[in-house]
Amino acid sequence: MQNNHQQMARSKQYNEQEVIEKATALFWEKGYEGTSVRMLEKEMGINQFSIYASFGNKRGLFLECIQCYKKRLKGIISTLEASKDGLGGIKQYFYDFVAFSKENGIKKGCLVSNTVNELGPDSDAQLMQELMKFSGEIHTLFRDKLKQDPTKDMETIERQGHYLLGSMLGLSLVSKVFTQKQIADYIETIFSNL
Repeated sequence: MQNNHQQMARSKQYNEQEVIEKATALFWEKGYEGTSVRMLEKEMGINQFSIYASFGNKRGLFLECIQCYKKRLKGIISTLEASKDGLGGIKQYFYDFVAFSKENGIKKGCLVSNTVNELGPDSDAQLMQELMKFSGEIHTLFRDKLKQDPTKDMETIERQGHYLLGSMLGLSLVSKVFTQKQIADYIETIFSNL
């Protein structure tokens, strides 16, 4: 009987994907450091024991949230991947990202950029590695799209890829505070310089 009770205690009484999505939204809005385990308990609707049993700790949960965030971004990334317009496709990605970052009327910017800015390079190595891996994937995608212009040499493509990635970091910030017109002006200015 006791063995049966132990098995029942271990079974999850919640949908893991659903609680990860709730945690992702909270981290995205409040930041990694600004989100306490108590806040996660309340938002996710599960207790601290369940969080630790399922994810190990707050960092483990956050790493799952980064994967969830990537899946949510997949739609606009897929649009960019399919684009045959090179620079025009990247520009559309910037606009699509702004719409994505304002989901549910909350101006949240980019979860990855927000966290990199919040934690800095000397923080948790595993977290930073995962965040930088994601940034590297976006940079590679930008480079691939820039290669669609046969007039660009590899040095120019590399330089412009870094410029666009840096501009995305800036877009994450301005999308939280600028008006729609100011954001459009920012994006148009970025691309007028290429």
